[in-house]
Amino acid sequence: MNPAEKYSLEKPVRIGMLGCGVVGSQVARLLLADIEELSTRTGAKLELSRIAVRTIKPYEGLDPSLFTTDPFSIVNDPQIDLIIEVMGGIEPARELIMTAIENRKSIVTANKALLASHGADLFTAAYAKGEDIYYEAAVAGAIPIIRPMRDSLAGDHVVRLMGIVNGTTNYILTKMHEDNREFDDVLKEAQALGYAEADPTADIEGFDAAAKAAILSGLAFHTRVTVDDVYREGISKITLEDVSVAKSMNHVIKLLAISELTPKDEISVRVHPVMLHRSHPLASVRDAYNAVFVEAESAGSLMFYGRGAGGAPTASAILGDVVAVARHIALNSVGQRETDYADRDIAPIESTKTKFLIRLEVQEKAGVLAAIATTFANQGVSIQTVNQTGRDFDAEVTIVTHQATEGELKATVAALNAMEMVKHISSVIRVEGALPA
Repeated sequence: MNPAEKYSLEKPVRIGMLGCGVVGSQVARLLLADIEELSTRTGAKLELSRIAVRTIKPYEGLDPSLFTTDPFSIVNDPQIDLIIEVMGGIEPARELIMTAIENRKSIVTANKALLASHGADLFTAAYAKGEDIYYEAAVAGAIPIIRPMRDSLAGDHVVRLMGIVNGTTNYILTKMHEDNREFDDVLKEAQALGYAEADPTADIEGFDAAAKAAILSGLAFHTRVTVDDVYREGISKITLEDVSVAKSMNHVIKLLAISELTPKDEISVRVHPVMLHRSHPLASVRDAYNAVFVEAESAGSLMFYGRGAGGAPTASAILGDVVAVARHIALNSVGQRETDYADRDIAPIESTKTKFLIRLEVQEKAGVLAAIATTFANQGVSIQTVNQTGRDFDAEVTIVTHQATEGELKATVAALNAMEMVKHISSVIRVEGALPA
């Protein structure tokens, strides 16, 4: 039987695309190559009507007649039912999507920056018009994480999630750890391989991960969370010496997006480097791969792992959304909605509790450790382990604390900097997972 004969719904679903870069061109090619199969899965015939680009040029495998430089002609076309947005950025993507929604079109997008800053407005507009916004590809590429968080865990209570959600930084930290290479050296390699942009700021300073953390936090805790709510630090200050110290303690350094409920029922959401014990499942996630580790009251611990970026993996997630949304359009229905009923407050970073590793260069003389221990105690920070290593006339002291608030640690660092016997604080890194016995 011809697959077209299997369509259970007569109404075709016409698709318009905004953008045709690395991801968009892959989406278009895969959609056209598999359109009969995807239509059968949808139950209605899919048609790719037009693609908006800045400049019309040859695209391998794509008919030139598909292209236009006028994106508004797509979002205003009454014949088009579904918009795939893969152009990225805030504007004009936001205006185009809002116009499409006003014109009763459902949306599939991979635009994490837009969702993390204007998601609430977009969802409100879409739901008022009875339209879907699906965005599986906005976080962690091919990894199915959005729908499991929104749908599969809807009957549970998520209490914490930690994720490696940026492949560039994970690649850099992996190579530093495994090959004993300096940060700048590995960054250049990542750029040469296409893992990092010419301007890598969004990745290495944590902006990309912060946008994804905001999206995941909103889903997990049923509260509107924007990128401005996310505390952020990148990995540009991580040195090979930091990596070596972590390795000596059976830890690895990862850039993690962490979101959790506090005892006050607030949301603590942050992105920063973490010393992670090798026993933790996320510690084994190497190179440019992504993973999200979720802790829920009933389901327990879950981990979602896979390729977090690239044309084909991201296209896979987008096409999964296209099939789901197109099915809703053909049936005149909508999918699961985002919820923000909990309306939790965002915890200030100063109140967030974790363990810390602090490396200090100090004068090599009697009484130094006792004085440092007193300084920690005066700020209410308890020391778990301490190690001192001689260096000519100086010494390096490595301290791991018990859990303390960011505010207490900040006050401790300020007090240490004021001590004459402390010459330099080399690094302060948060610690997750068990310390070795």
